[in-house]
Amino acid sequence: MPDTAPAPSTRDRLIQTAMKLFWEKGYGSTSVADLLQAAGVNSGSLYHFFPGKQDVLLAVLDAYRDGIGPMLLAPAWQGVDDPIERVFALLARYRLGIVQTDCGYACPIGSLALEIHEPDPPVRKALAANFNAWTDAIEACLVAAGPRLPRSLDRRELARFVLTTMEGGVMQARTHRDVAYFDSSVRQLRLYFDHLEREAADKPSRAKAPRKRPTSRGTK
Repeated sequence: MPDTAPAPSTRDRLIQTAMKLFWEKGYGSTSVADLLQAAGVNSGSLYHFFPGKQDVLLAVLDAYRDGIGPMLLAPAWQGVDDPIERVFALLARYRLGIVQTDCGYACPIGSLALEIHEPDPPVRKALAANFNAWTDAIEACLVAAGPRLPRSLDRRELARFVLTTMEGGVMQARTHRDVAYFDSSVRQLRLYFDHLEREAADKPSRAKAPRKRPTSRGTK
């Protein structure tokens, strides 16, 4: 059967190509000439859509942010309804990337954030928007868990901690070329979640029963 899917527009092709090159080579090591050659377009086509290389980067970051649902969350959460298990299903999706690339995988947003030490405000804002979108998705899972987690728990902070665990685990697995470093980070996170669930379950049983008032005795 012929492929009836429409070919991507020149702009989309440039963005998709930039995504691949920035992830494989890094933003700084990817030249405009690299991008033009890989995308199969001329410089006029690129500058028609993007005034400069940084504008391509901003479009890439917007595409990652907008694609977090269909590109990342939907595949990871297919068939997973439990909100806490969704957190770990997403982490398992990253583990799959690590294994499939023989520990060469690096989170594209994390890599860009580390590479671009002092980004211009628009780039920093776009990077933050990506991290915030990821954190929003995890926080929604933690909120959906309801009373399974302690009421006093700051779910936003825990979502950020999950992100930190993922980024750190990916970075260490890539550095050591060993997925065990990612696995150990996730294992410790699972133990912490187990602790939180036990704490939430124990709270009602530890609550003190209301104190009975002593009955008054009549005097004779």
